[in-house]
Amino acid sequence: MNDPLHLVCPHCQTVNRVRAEQLGSAPDCGRCKQALFTGRPVAVDEAAFERHVARNEIPVLVDFWAAWCGPCRMMAPAFEQAAALLEPRVRLVKLDTEQAPTLSQRLAIRSIPTLALFSGGHEIGRQAGALTRAADIAGWVGRQLR
Repeated sequence: MNDPLHLVCPHCQTVNRVRAEQLGSAPDCGRCKQALFTGRPVAVDEAAFERHVARNEIPVLVDFWAAWCGPCRMMAPAFEQAAALLEPRVRLVKLDTEQAPTLSQRLAIRSIPTLALFSGGHEIGRQAGALTRAADIAGWVGRQLR
């Protein structure tokens, strides 16, 4: 299967076509020439969230958080480390719920932190509450993708 995957650039939001076998070879964006995978979560606003979820052909793990939330701050280092474990198989993004209240309401985010996993534009899993180890986050994602 040599069909290219569509991947949204974390820097310029351009949709790129990348063959699956090239994912592990540090592909760059065709437009801005920056790395498509940085080993770090991507901070997104509402529009970028919609683009990543709708257009990425790899699963997208979203951390719904807020700056005032203690458990969110406790989970942040583990989420950062999980990006290094899960990329390039999964894109990790962070969405500040204070900056996107309409989206948070539409998705029924009732508590934070909340992790939500999207594939094919649809939510396939949700975890409310902090996971403070990268291995726990990666394990949860793996179970959702089975």
